[in-house]
Amino acid sequence: MNNQRSFFFNVDWLTVFIYLCLCTIGWFNIHAAVFDETHPHIIDLDTNYGKQFIFIISSVILGGVILLLDSRFFFGLAPVLYVVTVLLLMVVLVIGRNVGGNQAWIPLGTFRLQPSEFAKFSTCLLLARYLSGVNIRITELRSFLTAAGIIILPMMLIMLQPDTGSTLVFCSLIFVLYREGLSPYFLIVAGLMVALFVTSLLYNQFYVIAALVIITVGIIFLFRVRRDTMVGLVVGLVLCIGYIFSVGFIYGHVLKPHQKSRVDELLGISSDLRGAGYNVNQSKIAIGSGKLWGKGYLQGTQTKYSFVPAQSTDFIFCTIGEEWGFVGSVVVIGLFILLLLRVIMMAERQRSPFSRVYGYGVASIIFFHVMINIGMTIGLVPVIGIPLPFISYGGSSLWSFTILLFILIKLDSNRLGHVL
Repeated sequence: MNNQRSFFFNVDWLTVFIYLCLCTIGWFNIHAAVFDETHPHIIDLDTNYGKQFIFIISSVILGGVILLLDSRFFFGLAPVLYVVTVLLLMVVLVIGRNVGGNQAWIPLGTFRLQPSEFAKFSTCLLLARYLSGVNIRITELRSFLTAAGIIILPMMLIMLQPDTGSTLVFCSLIFVLYREGLSPYFLIVAGLMVALFVTSLLYNQFYVIAALVIITVGIIFLFRVRRDTMVGLVVGLVLCIGYIFSVGFIYGHVLKPHQKSRVDELLGISSDLRGAGYNVNQSKIAIGSGKLWGKGYLQGTQTKYSFVPAQSTDFIFCTIGEEWGFVGSVVVIGLFILLLLRVIMMAERQRSPFSRVYGYGVASIIFFHVMINIGMTIGLVPVIGIPLPFISYGGSSLWSFTILLFILIKLDSNRLGHVL
């Protein structure tokens, strides 16, 4: 009895409540996004909003089962779950169903399983288990390469589908490595690579190289740097120049035509409101038309007349903006911020390195999804097609995020018990 009471009080019920709020908001907005007057009931199982209700109920049950398991179960099973998801990522390349140009789903009757969603929590678990090992130091080359390999393997398989959006999600795990001691220079280098990629597309490459040379020479002479620092700056300059020349190849031969069109649209290189820019333009119109309080539930004209493609999945946030307005959008963003703060707080109060590392993995993935999904609906980032956690339509997405979050809640509920 005491153990049951202890379990009840140790569970972070505020986080569970936020989770339920987001799932409910998602369900109602999916109902609005794909509303069918011939099937008006929100629990009509012939509709996507009826199916989402089933997904939510099954997710809540799944979360409850996770809370009843021993937290050591996840530590012990981490390698097995990782191997299973990697095998599923291989299987989907052979028998997967192609939807929207991505061979990312395994058909299971009327349901489609997306292995890349489940690879997120299995990768977090194995990464946490490895980094929590004795004598593992992320500053050592061997430890860093092993941790990077755990992250990169599923990324490579997902890229073969090809699903660029889901691939990029795994890049967020660099914040986990940074929390565990990785040098901040890696984050600086990552930011520099993004900046060079963008500037190389916006301006002539030789102008960008000339600017880098001038900046490097200026640093050397103005700050009178030592010889070893000078050598490092020169080597860095050479690497930057090589990267700049590779941008043209990446842009011309790696990115697909529709991806290049989206990048061009975002950077203002070209504008095609009837083509690549159509989704984002219609999304911004929908969000802007909501003004302060929104048009009201089921009253959104952009939503009702299906002006925005994929509105129940990737562009669900524009339904919130149109029907619930600025106030509703702020409430949803506020719930996500509160959720992220709770996750980070849970991660920091763990006595177990395994639980701490896993907690930061959860925070990184949810943050990336929220930032990119909302950013692409308002035209701040390219459209890469990733769902809004707990809100977008889809069983695989909701189940995977539920597992991802509730494993952390379970680990946190046991923080005063045995240390993994």
